[in-house]
Amino acid sequence: MRRTEVDGLRVTWRLVQHHLIAIVAVDNASDASPVASFCPSNYPDLALARELLPELTRLWDAVRHEFWTKLIPPLPLAAGQRAFA
Repeated sequence: MRRTEVDGLRVTWRLVQHHLIAIVAVDNASDASPVASFCPSNYPDLALARELLPELTRLWDAVRHEFWTKLIPPLPLAAGQRAFA
């Protein structure tokens, strides 16, 4: 399980097969009161969570950022290869 916090909200999420993000719940970070929770048999992926709760865009963006930067780090460049901006 992973947790990401933004703007006083905390999302609990996990990785499932093939690097798919499953959203478990969203709570208020200060008191853990629920904002949204999902059934274990039907956790939404990140795309569906964005559709269900579009007002939490900054939270979903933070989950995506954590996924790509911490869990799937970029491959090192080969010697002599340049990165293009």
